[in-house]
Amino acid sequence: MSKSKAQKETILTQYMEWVSKSQAVVLVEYSGLKTNNLDAIRAKIREAGGEFHIVKNTLAKLALEKAGFKVPADYAEKSTAIGFAFSDPAGFAKALTEATKGMEAVKIKGGFMGAGTLLKPAEVKALASLPPLPVIRAQLLGILQAPASKLVRILAEPGRQVAYVVKAFSEKAAPIAA
Repeated sequence: MSKSKAQKETILTQYMEWVSKSQAVVLVEYSGLKTNNLDAIRAKIREAGGEFHIVKNTLAKLALEKAGFKVPADYAEKSTAIGFAFSDPAGFAKALTEATKGMEAVKIKGGFMGAGTLLKPAEVKALASLPPLPVIRAQLLGILQAPASKLVRILAEPGRQVAYVVKAFSEKAAPIAA
């Protein structure tokens, strides 16, 4: 069923809003996929803080180009669905790959990240292998805290050694109670 010009403008505005909110956008071919599989993918991606929608190629390409992305011609061919990562691109990519595992009909076409960085299908899969954002933050915090904790240990060591000497001397000097 064809859409009116007003409906297309509304859809284009919605796509552009999603693209502007997204930290990453992934385009997927889904030819031959059943509706219940699409619903399962959508649910998994929503859990990861994203959205997954079937889109019209021409409108999606137009929205991406208006957002400043250079869309390769093969990204806007065949049946296309777009995933929008609103919070954590790595967690989103991992949710997408987990949700589509074993589904031969789903093929990642590619995507975009940040300010127009083009992602090839292999790069999207590599993004999925990264740990989620909270884990990366914890690792970074550990790296930043390591020098400070080492400094505290180094500064405390002379006092600790003096305490050991005093304790040993007091144990040696004190008569044993009989």
